[in-house]
Amino acid sequence: MTNDDLPIGRRVARWRVRRSMTQQMLADRLRRSKSWVDKVERGVRALDRYSVIQELAHVLRVDPEVLLGQQRSTPAGTPDGVDDIRAALARYDTPQAPRQAPEELRRQVGYAWLSYQHAHYGQLVRVLPGLLDAAQAVRSPELLVQTYRVASSLLVKLDEADLGWLAADRAMSAAGDDPILAATAAISVGQALRAQDRDHLALAALLPAANRLLPPSSHDGDQEVCGTFGDQNCLKPLDHRGRGDHRVQGDRREWAVGGTLLLQAALAAAGCGEHRRADELTDRAAGIAASLRGYDDPHRSSFGPVAVELARVLVAAQRGDAAEALRRHSTVVRREGWRRLPAEHRGAYLVDAARAYLQVGDLRGAARALVDADSIAPAEVRCRPLARTLIADVARAQPTPAGVARLATVVGLTR
Repeated sequence: MTNDDLPIGRRVARWRVRRSMTQQMLADRLRRSKSWVDKVERGVRALDRYSVIQELAHVLRVDPEVLLGQQRSTPAGTPDGVDDIRAALARYDTPQAPRQAPEELRRQVGYAWLSYQHAHYGQLVRVLPGLLDAAQAVRSPELLVQTYRVASSLLVKLDEADLGWLAADRAMSAAGDDPILAATAAISVGQALRAQDRDHLALAALLPAANRLLPPSSHDGDQEVCGTFGDQNCLKPLDHRGRGDHRVQGDRREWAVGGTLLLQAALAAAGCGEHRRADELTDRAAGIAASLRGYDDPHRSSFGPVAVELARVLVAAQRGDAAEALRRHSTVVRREGWRRLPAEHRGAYLVDAARAYLQVGDLRGAARALVDADSIAPAEVRCRPLARTLIADVARAQPTPAGVARLATVVGLTR
């Protein structure tokens, strides 16, 4: 039985297990009973209201269409509508759109991030102009930052790095004096600058943001953010005895953002040729990841031990150490945590891995990475100019690997 043939209750059960949730945990997040969840999963209770399916999809971090078994086709090429996003960013007056309630806008922003994390870029391009107008009208710093960030992330994907930088800069302005909002906006600034090959500027933006967010240590220079991996001082700021679980959870969220800033800084340092510094920053991020357990991810950082290992692969590839990069790559994609990363994160990484394989002349490895990326997040391969370039490079080989020959046809590179 294929996934499309499964009853919706079985799909709910499968995604619940993939999210490492018990029936009671799912019930608690839905504010329903465990019995209700059990009946849904067994098909005893029908899911015939789309609003309930949307609620389930939100908790399980999937699109409603995934639970409904509706597979979307992913057209090739950059989605139409980027000019509409540009126009929305160019409006400096308060939009005349009807003012929405903050909670409704928060739901829409959450759905935009969900679309991004599942690599539904065409859909996101269509909703972003209206979402930008709505966020500017509400003027909530948190929602403005989140909206500008998802816009920046998407624009960088679509090879509109200058426009992505503008959106990221707007996020920084909207963050104001809020340190955590400013830190999340700095992630977007760093990504946009790196996409423009301005790694020195990215490093200059990312490291101070990390230093402002993470507790200082006794080390000098960059060591201010954290000791090296294995330094137990990294764990002490999370040991809040007597301060309550809420404070600990808040610190974990901040540390996850700080760890993401360090990984972005490591990639920027590698792009600058500062390979030793890149390794040190990655080691410090690993120390933070090792101390985080069981936090939620409201800032969409996807930070954790697997994210650190993926960064190590890319840093090794930038350094020219292909053997280490490919060895680490083959190990990390077999880890359980790999499958828990958002589809966008995995697909984007595999496109980068394909580029690393090409650098060492391994066409089969590059082809395999591109085909895997297409199976996980088709838009990463079919909508991004970078992936199309890589497909073209692999397709020139004789004979062309079968999977890449198919992709070349899909994206219009062959006639």
